[in-house]
Amino acid sequence: MKLIIHGGFFSESSTNYETKVAKQNALEQIVKDSYTFLKTHSALETVVYAVSLLEDDELFNAGIGSQIQSDGKIRMSAAIMDGETQKMSGVINIEGVKNPVQVAQVLMQYDDRVLGGNGATNFAREHGFESFSTEIPQRRAEYEAKLKALGTGTVGCVALDRNGKIAVATSTGGKGFEIPGRISDSATVAGNYANAFCGVSLTGVGEDIVSNATAAKIVTRVTDGFTLQEAFSKTFKELKPYDGFAGAIAIDNLGNMFHQDSHPSMVFASFDGDNFEVFD
Repeated sequence: MKLIIHGGFFSESSTNYETKVAKQNALEQIVKDSYTFLKTHSALETVVYAVSLLEDDELFNAGIGSQIQSDGKIRMSAAIMDGETQKMSGVINIEGVKNPVQVAQVLMQYDDRVLGGNGATNFAREHGFESFSTEIPQRRAEYEAKLKALGTGTVGCVALDRNGKIAVATSTGGKGFEIPGRISDSATVAGNYANAFCGVSLTGVGEDIVSNATAAKIVTRVTDGFTLQEAFSKTFKELKPYDGFAGAIAIDNLGNMFHQDSHPSMVFASFDGDNFEVFD
């Protein structure tokens, strides 16, 4: 069993030492709690659990603590994908829910598995997700002062369960100050993709990630026989012509874990029951 999570880029918010330590501690707690959960649950259930914990922590830009768009509203996106069935479900620009990734989980049961805007929000209400404000004072202060963050905050998880099944989940609160209706990579196969061979979750600038079809490329290359490291190396080289801003985490079906970013520094943590790693 293996588990790796990310919490966006360290530079998307405050870069002081206290924030760094807080994020390291939060990621360690979340990855270890999620690994305990993985012992008795599937990979798909676990990635939802882990990303929900990340959404609930205001240190990260997803769920609570999401960025505010140019019209003063918060709209979030999230997706999950089951590597065994290759079913993906997601919500795009959903409003007023605490855990977008859990709405994506409910959508997995439906034929129409990716919903956006009011349709996503209405679906959440119809399925018992109460109205919840994910705004925190820091985000409102940033918005009112028109302080544009780098927009590289997303959270994600890839899990390999005891049966060798892979799943991935990704959630974002957006880049901040974007045009309402803008689509991020998080609920697309560019930012969130898995099959029986590999699972990948991305963070960074969504437009760059989509232009490179990053997650889908990495997974496809592993499926075609590349090692995980080779797949990352080739795919990240293809970001260079336009200085693409991206970070990715992955696990393959052999249990190899890998992470890479094109710009410093993606925050991440991994755990396999014995070995723990966190960004430094």
